[in-house]
Amino acid sequence: MENFRDKLKYMWYTVGHPMDGYYWIRHRERGSVLLAIVMIILFSFSFTANRLLASFVVNDINPRGIDSFYELIAVLSFFLLLSVSNWSVTCLMGGEGRMKDIVIAFGYGTVPITVMVVAATIVSQAVADNEMAFYYIMLIAGIGYGVIMMLIGVMQVHNYTMGKTLFTLFLTFISLLIIIFLILLIANMLSMVYLFFSSIYTEIFFRL
Repeated sequence: MENFRDKLKYMWYTVGHPMDGYYWIRHRERGSVLLAIVMIILFSFSFTANRLLASFVVNDINPRGIDSFYELIAVLSFFLLLSVSNWSVTCLMGGEGRMKDIVIAFGYGTVPITVMVVAATIVSQAVADNEMAFYYIMLIAGIGYGVIMMLIGVMQVHNYTMGKTLFTLFLTFISLLIIIFLILLIANMLSMVYLFFSSIYTEIFFRL
């Protein structure tokens, strides 16, 4: 049984060798759900830190309007819904990946994004107006490689071809939108029920 240090080392191996890394995560239990969740949390913190600390040359966001806790909950909720959506779609399309494999695939994919966002935030403190391209190139490189990692991760854990992976991800985002719509619909209905009974209670209370 691998310890946490071994899992951490293998995560960095997966960042450098995503094809092999994700394959053995699925077939040899080399990944860690806990570590994937930690990486998603760090991704959220790096995103918030970038919005708070990036130089005014590349950042015009008012820091008073940023709520780091709200953004953390939003990021965790998004990745949870994304994982559930992908699992629900791939169950119908012969996918071999388990829920834990999907979480690891997405979680490990945030690592290069987090690294480059932190690096870009630091670099932003030293760039001038005519050097902003370096900042944006770093962000684009990190996000691009992270998305490629997630794509390879989904492909490997489900044993799909690239074409089927892309089609599955398209259906995943459709499923994600449907789930969000249903959640909002249910929340709205519960709110209406609460207001209905609250108004009845208020009416009865003032009439007695």
